[in-house]
Amino acid sequence: MRRSAWTLALLGAIVVLALLSVAFGARVVSPGEVWAGLAGSAEGFGEAAVAKRVPRTVLALVAGAALAVSGVVMQGVTRNPLADPGILGVNMGAALAVVVGIAHFGLRSATSFIWVAIAGAALAALVVYAIASLGPNGFHAGAATPLKLALSGAAVSAALASFVSAVILGRNDIASGVRSWQIGGVGGADFGSMAAVAPFLAGGLAVSLLAAKALNSLALGDELAAGLGERVGLARGLASLGAIVLAGAVTALTGPIGFVGLVVPHVVRLLVGSDHRWLLPLSALAGAALLTAADIVGRVVARPAEIDVGIVTALVGAPFFIYIVRRQKVREL
Repeated sequence: MRRSAWTLALLGAIVVLALLSVAFGARVVSPGEVWAGLAGSAEGFGEAAVAKRVPRTVLALVAGAALAVSGVVMQGVTRNPLADPGILGVNMGAALAVVVGIAHFGLRSATSFIWVAIAGAALAALVVYAIASLGPNGFHAGAATPLKLALSGAAVSAALASFVSAVILGRNDIASGVRSWQIGGVGGADFGSMAAVAPFLAGGLAVSLLAAKALNSLALGDELAAGLGERVGLARGLASLGAIVLAGAVTALTGPIGFVGLVVPHVVRLLVGSDHRWLLPLSALAGAALLTAADIVGRVVARPAEIDVGIVTALVGAPFFIYIVRRQKVREL
């Protein structure tokens, strides 16, 4: 009953936030203009504003859901409460790959951005895991503790951000667009690019949802999971693939948006528990609501300009990250 109630509450919140998203911005529109704009009219300024806000609202909902699910899976696979596509360097790896593709290979199509972003995200994840797994006696998977993963991810993210700056240095033709995209935002949404990324998001989401049972087993430890019949390596690899595809595909569209995958899973666990069969879908709903709310706040507080959603989520997520670190016993991480 509690889980069903929270599902309904989150669905209601998404509907309300979606309506607020198309109503508020540099220009506030009336309910009549919202209805007319959603019906397809673009005759007045209000209706035109609504029509322009619909794609960004859809992108905020989809991106928030994908990043939240990616965060849940990464936390489950690594048994790391600090895991998040941004903190583990996955988003920045995707961002660097896209920037290199634009600057040196002339990539322009949304589909090419997506493939390159997913490849960059996967490579960054492997690098972070390899660094965190280095111990006194060389490489050892058991050495990749949560704190090591978080620190390795932070270091790799900083290095990759520097590489992005180095790539665009002297490229005035792409510098302004890349810098704006690198902050992370949904303002440039259009249904064409979203249609291109939809199959990747659907595939990543399906793989992640199918991994729910395996993630429940992995939470008990590798030995016990193997005793329950799970093929631990295969389960961890497939779940990680789903998370990386989601994070990489979203980053190709929005730029690197951090902390959604960190904040949402912890909050949803408090509401419905740790069963991934419920945690994954409800995190998708909560992530969609969070990113849409962050986009609304960014448009309202800086009117008539706007604050990119990546900045708003960082303002929320950074204190939450500190809280998680302080709540956990750092020596045990």
